[in-house]
Amino acid sequence: MPGPLSHIRALDLSRVLAGPWCGQNLADLGAEVIKLERPGIGDDSRAFGPPWLKDKNGKETNEAAYFASANRGKKSVTVNLSRPEGQRIVRDLARQSDVLIENYKVGDLARYGLGYEDLKRLNPRLVYCSVTGFGQTGPYRERPGYDFMIQGMGGVMSITGERDDLPGGGPQRVGIPIADIMTGMYATIAVCAALAHRERSGTGQHLDLALLDTQVGILANQGMNYLATGEPPGRIGNAHPNIVPYQPFKTRDGDIILACGNDNLFRKFCEVAGCQHLVADARFATNAKRVENRDALAAQLAEIFRSRTTREWCDALEAAGVPNGPINNLEQVFAEPQVAARGMRIELDHPLAGKLPLIASPMKFSDTSIEHRLPPPTLGQHTDEVLRGLLGVSEAEIARLRAEGVV
Repeated sequence: MPGPLSHIRALDLSRVLAGPWCGQNLADLGAEVIKLERPGIGDDSRAFGPPWLKDKNGKETNEAAYFASANRGKKSVTVNLSRPEGQRIVRDLARQSDVLIENYKVGDLARYGLGYEDLKRLNPRLVYCSVTGFGQTGPYRERPGYDFMIQGMGGVMSITGERDDLPGGGPQRVGIPIADIMTGMYATIAVCAALAHRERSGTGQHLDLALLDTQVGILANQGMNYLATGEPPGRIGNAHPNIVPYQPFKTRDGDIILACGNDNLFRKFCEVAGCQHLVADARFATNAKRVENRDALAAQLAEIFRSRTTREWCDALEAAGVPNGPINNLEQVFAEPQVAARGMRIELDHPLAGKLPLIASPMKFSDTSIEHRLPPPTLGQHTDEVLRGLLGVSEAEIARLRAEGVV
């Protein structure tokens, strides 16, 4: 069956990651997503290389892997928004669309007559999703926002990294642009919710997504730890602030993560590891006590884990039902049988790169299947198709628009 959003058309005017991530999710869910880009330049992330995609002969193309990570399933149309005719094309597309995603500075699109209030008059059913660093309101609304600075301002770097008194200590950013990606995920949820509301009300609305809001919103248990105590939690490396043992250990030949989420799992681990005396130790009898005495327990477990290889530990702990896992590099990730069985690596035919490997959507549906139909588009690949097929623009008119730099 078609995807759950196969009846939806979205215009993606966003660049780089947070907005495009939302657009890619909508495309995976079956929506027709038309990505509007600047002629000759396109999305900034097209230049975020190396690495670049390679063609079937192994030669580098001018397509960045970064761009490919967030633009699967979209059609690329180039439009110059600074030109009145370009603005008219966007308005004409908005009339026939359900969703618009943009991440321009606050008020920028309104200067072109493409703000929410402008397009609402043309299409009251339009769900208009604005993604910015700091939101449409507040004292910082005019500031540009980038993932790295948002991770710092939003507190996640204060709880990520080793303690200052240990080698390599100090604040660390998350290894992926987590503020961007999670803002794109929240934007996707908001768009789907607004579409559901539209089914009952008949009208769209303006969605205001901010990177800083998202970063604060996903502080989760650490945020509540602060609100409950008034004490900002610090960095504790790879350990868990509320569960012990829940951390990596060095084995004879590598690393393993042990995740004892309750007292029963800790007892099972001790049986496998031959250290049942730790269960009887009052300092480690309950999770609360283990949290209080984490350093003393970790020192003893570190010695125990050095006695076997990572594979030996994984096999033994798995047989006992104790959660664990190796620390994989990305080559090992895609070699995991479970990752392969779940179809997380796909291939799509790309006009320049040939068979292009991509990471699949993790969403699984029993009936309305996820659709991986289109590869990341080349710049302006679908301009003629969309103008001709959707707006009824003639070949001669498209040629004129292109000659004048409108598209």
